[in-house]
Amino acid sequence: MKILFWVAALLVVYTYFGYPFVLWACTRIRARDVRKKEIFPRVSIIIAARNEGDRIREKIERTLALDYPVERLEIIVASDASDDATDAIVKEYAGRGVRLVRAVQRRGKEHAQGLALPEAKGEILVFTDAATLLEPDALWRLMANFADPTVGAVSTEDLIVDAHGNPTAEGLYVKYEMWVRRLEGRFHSLVGLSGSCFAIRRELCSDWSTSLASDFMGALRAARRGYRSIADPSALGRFVTLASNEAETRRKIRTFLRGITVLMANLDLLNPFRHGRFAVQLASHKLLRFLAPFLLLTTLTTSALLSGEPLYRLMVLAQASLYLLAAAGGLVKPLQRSRAVRTAYFFTMVQVAMLIAWGRYALGHQQLTWEPSRRQRPGTTSSLAQR
Repeated sequence: MKILFWVAALLVVYTYFGYPFVLWACTRIRARDVRKKEIFPRVSIIIAARNEGDRIREKIERTLALDYPVERLEIIVASDASDDATDAIVKEYAGRGVRLVRAVQRRGKEHAQGLALPEAKGEILVFTDAATLLEPDALWRLMANFADPTVGAVSTEDLIVDAHGNPTAEGLYVKYEMWVRRLEGRFHSLVGLSGSCFAIRRELCSDWSTSLASDFMGALRAARRGYRSIADPSALGRFVTLASNEAETRRKIRTFLRGITVLMANLDLLNPFRHGRFAVQLASHKLLRFLAPFLLLTTLTTSALLSGEPLYRLMVLAQASLYLLAAAGGLVKPLQRSRAVRTAYFFTMVQVAMLIAWGRYALGHQQLTWEPSRRQRPGTTSSLAQR
């Protein structure tokens, strides 16, 4: 029982703290830099859209305003059988070179993106969604990384704020994730790209899957072909948090279910004898992260059974305090103004969402279709655009 407790507890500590520390220590000794150079390859931006009538116009306008040679850029909107005004709005921009590719039936984000691939002429493909707002210089900053022949894919960094531009519970968690990604890129490679916006070499999309998450699969495809994936902190993907805790939980469940499905379909990449450092990173960042709720349940159960000893009684109290703090934050949202409450709430919500996702995966569920999350609307567009 004690061995089980300490193994589970140490794996949790390694997952969230030990792994980043190992990356940090290794990159202090020797880091892999990216040989950047200002280049302007032909780029195809593919915007996935499903009933985005309320924000597709802003997305297109901001994409057209990107600081990039217009003759080297094409914009394709991949509509997943939208049944609102999305398609009609996109067609208004045909005279400015924006093209619409429409799925006849709703079959999911990756299916819609796959329909756009044969239409895209770019050497580099940029996949993004309507909710993500990019800075004017984000595109050429992303492209500069492809001057390094070892780089196969580049991810923007996510920045999440509320409708007033303030940090959120998820925003703190995302900051942690972005820090880990930066370390991964300097150590070797990211194991997952940002679904809000990522760029990838066209050759890495030849075996496109219409059912597996394109952001996660992009990094895995790059690794299989001998490339690495990185995040560029100078290119931000900024979007607004969801309007409710319940909506955020539902989105997390969908995201984790998609991630678990991709990982289970690519378990061979966990072989360190064939895939070296990438296999270790994939196990540390994805496999152990997905297993974390089971490890946490193990530590709680075993410490409770061992609570006759003072050390384990203290462990039970510490865990109970974390979960009570999280429950308070979930029930009384104003309490999330406290950083401690925000962190406890979001950490616990993530674990619960992963447990539910595993349950759905075990029942054979797949998250193919997708409804973009309805996020809070800021007072003005400029409030989001400010750096």
